Amino acid sequence: MKLASVVTAAGRRIGVVTGDTVAVLPAELGGLDDAIRGGSAALDAVRAAARQVTAVPLAEVRLDAPLRRFNRDILCTGWNYWDHFEESRGKREGQDPAERPKHPTFFTKGPDTVVGPYDDIAYDPQLSTKWDYEAEVALVIGADCRSVSEADAMSYVAAFCVANDVSQRDLQRAHGGQWLKGKSIDATMPLGPWLTTLDEVPDPASLRIQCEVNGVVLQDASTAQMAFPFARIIAELSWGMTLRAGDVVLTGTPSGIGNARDPQVFLNDGDLVVTRVEGLGELRNRVRLTKLH
Repeated sequence: MKLASVVTAAGRRIGVVTGDTVAVLPAELGGLDDAIRGGSAALDAVRAAARQVTAVPLAEVRLDAPLRRFNRDILCTGWNYWDHFEESRGKREGQDPAERPKHPTFFTKGPDTVVGPYDDIAYDPQLSTKWDYEAEVALVIGADCRSVSEADAMSYVAAFCVANDVSQRDLQRAHGGQWLKGKSIDATMPLGPWLTTLDEVPDPASLRIQCEVNGVVLQDASTAQMAFPFARIIAELSWGMTLRAGDVVLTGTPSGIGNARDPQVFLNDGDLVVTRVEGLGELRNRVRLTKLH
């Protein structure tokens, strides 16, 4: 299934997307956050309810970020495409690791970063002058787990979606090179456009991922190029640390980021950022001047 959060006059509802239509489900089924936390039984109820509802054109509804009630910060993976790791070598302002990491690199970003698939990305040049784009595949955990094996890891994934980990490079450098501050500015991470359940993604290890700004494709890669595959990320992240149903895990961005280009390319007010992943959908977000300070 493709599961969306649909904004109605009565509040947010679960929407089941099929092609260019969406079945908007009744309020008693709760929101998509509830369905993900409810596991397979809740998703079965959603599937059954969708068969009883007359679908409406997708163009007639407004989609919100699929998840809004987070257990914790968004969990993220850095340096997970070797071409991206190498393109930034020598450009991290003295914060380069000596060699390629032997394990996934993890960090978090605040949940208030999340915006919907077609919402504006906040932009405040008084906070930062280096707003960068990062197309990513996001995983949504479907059941609580801890210390899972790589072989079993994907059985704890409920769905995939698309994200853009918009980052403020100068804030990263100004605060010791850590990633939290430079990736946690409010209303800067588009997420969506819906959650695509695992059964709808035949080959997660070979998905095309792209980011374009103002019609120019700046990132174009495949998840086959990842340094550490999805299952390895979950296994290592969960080692001794409980992952909860509803947790969102970003899995890294490929090469082509603005900070590594010559000349550098950073986002500005009015830019249109389009982020797409094969089979998972497309985000279309306008960068808008917003007072955040």
